[in-house]
Amino acid sequence: MPAPKQTLSFLKRRFAESGIRPRTGYGQNFLIDLNLLDVLVEAAELSPGDVVLEVGTGTGGLTALMAPHVAAVVTVEIDRRLFQLADEELHGLTNVTRLCTDALRTKNCLNSEVLAAVDAQLSSGEIPKGGQSHFLCEKIGTVPNRCFKLVANLPYQVATPILTNLLALPRPPRRMAVTIQKEVADRLVARPGSKDYGALSVWVQCQCRAEVLRILPPSVFWPRPKVFSAFVRLDFDDRRRAEVGDYVFFHDFVRRLFLHRRKYLRAQLLSAAREHLDKSDVDGLLARLGLDPALRAEQLDVETLLRLGKELQILSKGLSESKDQPEQSEGSAPQ
Repeated sequence: MPAPKQTLSFLKRRFAESGIRPRTGYGQNFLIDLNLLDVLVEAAELSPGDVVLEVGTGTGGLTALMAPHVAAVVTVEIDRRLFQLADEELHGLTNVTRLCTDALRTKNCLNSEVLAAVDAQLSSGEIPKGGQSHFLCEKIGTVPNRCFKLVANLPYQVATPILTNLLALPRPPRRMAVTIQKEVADRLVARPGSKDYGALSVWVQCQCRAEVLRILPPSVFWPRPKVFSAFVRLDFDDRRRAEVGDYVFFHDFVRRLFLHRRKYLRAQLLSAAREHLDKSDVDGLLARLGLDPALRAEQLDVETLLRLGKELQILSKGLSESKDQPEQSEGSAPQ
């Protein structure tokens, strides 16, 4: 039997029957305009080979909508009460893996149990030994034609770390179609010099094509949030990731560079690379790239920041290696 449509009256009835109420602390605001739910699914362009990660199962409305069109859905819900409620609605969907856990281990790290469950669907069908995720590895064999995607009505408080940490994986989702707070959506697509442009903008745009698809008023949710929301689609671009090079280094570099937005570029670089570079190193680097030390990081486009990050990494590595070389006594030959 097809799952019932999760209208406002349906949700209110199911919550009343279960004796529970939505918890705003977990960002439990449910999309009740079912036409908009279809828009989100259409944006994901689901296909039979897709393995979809959903963070925030809720009552399972989006999960049930996606499951018939994909190879597998791994859906994660932190609230045990909602997990049990959704379990009743999703009963019989054999390609849905339901996890009652936090999708994040820490703010800067995804839960390995979640990644291992996705791995099981992308590869051999078996969860790696010890729950260790292959997403931490650069290479792994996958089932042909299977594609990793994120499709979710993301709880507001975890939207940024979920997106950020997924893009820090060696194998990120090929597409992310999500509902997030409009303020975060504005940051994802912000241009240099705008108030919303920052580390998140650079981190996303250096790897993805980002697009805000639709702005959503509070009235399309129950309970109504206090802010506007947005549908956003991020399409991962291999060419852009290749330009980043060492993305772990670049992620940390960008994060440090935007910690104090109003500082001048020279001061920010000295702070961001204080372990490796002194003032003369930073001055020389800026001169080579033709950058004014009085610029601010928020004025630099993604391409310029990529060049700056690469040069900084090369310079830092060279200085670090030279410091590690043992000092030679006069007249001695190098070993």
